[in-house]
Amino acid sequence: MYDYNQKPDLNITPLVDVMLVLLAIMMVTVPVIEFEEPINLPQGSKSKQVQTLKKINILITKDREVLLNKKKYDLNNFSDSFILFSENKNRKTPIYIRADKTLIYDDIMYILRTVKKSGFHKVSLVTNQ
Repeated sequence: MYDYNQKPDLNITPLVDVMLVLLAIMMVTVPVIEFEEPINLPQGSKSKQVQTLKKINILITKDREVLLNKKKYDLNNFSDSFILFSENKNRKTPIYIRADKTLIYDDIMYILRTVKKSGFHKVSLVTNQ
């Protein structure tokens, strides 16, 4: 039977456990949250213009035709054509080579070797991904 004169005991252990778990979760997540401060950046000087180099695109189709900046060349004559094309070009111009995946390895290496021998060193092979 219950005695009305007895004071009930308050068990706070579960309350402390829950609070410690919440504190631990907060301590882990707060450093991860990034705050973004809106700032106004000053305008740059417009007196100096940056010179942009035009890129050179080389596309090799599955029919072994080479498109150099959308102009068609035959793969067998590409070496001479590219040397004539690149006579007055800046050697720091980036070159992007795209090739059909059904081509043989030698065809792509022939194009890459021709570009490298012409003095261009910023050459990239472009893929879909």
